[in-house]
Amino acid sequence: MQVTVVGLAISNQVFQLHGGSAEGKVAVRKRLRRAQVAAFMAQLPPCRIGIEAGAGAHHWAGGLQQYGHEVKLMSPQYVKPYVKGNKNDSNDAEAICEAVTRPSRRFVAVKSVEQPDLQRLHRVRERCIKARPALANQLRGLLSE
Repeated sequence: MQVTVVGLAISNQVFQLHGGSAEGKVAVRKRLRRAQVAAFMAQLPPCRIGIEAGAGAHHWAGGLQQYGHEVKLMSPQYVKPYVKGNKNDSNDAEAICEAVTRPSRRFVAVKSVEQPDLQRLHRVRERCIKARPALANQLRGLLSE
């Protein structure tokens, strides 16, 4: 049975993978360590991969696209209705796999490597701008004493 769609629940060390076939049957359920994910995905034929948007999702999406896969990032609020049973990595991966096949889903655009770097730079600059009046007021207070 050939895998055509994959739901990937990413976490710190262990990733849960749920793959489905074109007929909608379960083709693979696998628990992978972080170091094993790239090697496993490189062996799969090009398919659609769904990942919940969050920390590290853009990094993994960019890496998986290099193997010819079509990667779709989804907001967790769009995946939640498809979770069957309690929330765990296996059920999340299955829900992601189900949600990514829906044609009316809205997806998050995959960011390039430079975009998150620029976003971090803007956040640091914004924090410095907010801290500047506080530092000036503190300095004025210390000098007046």
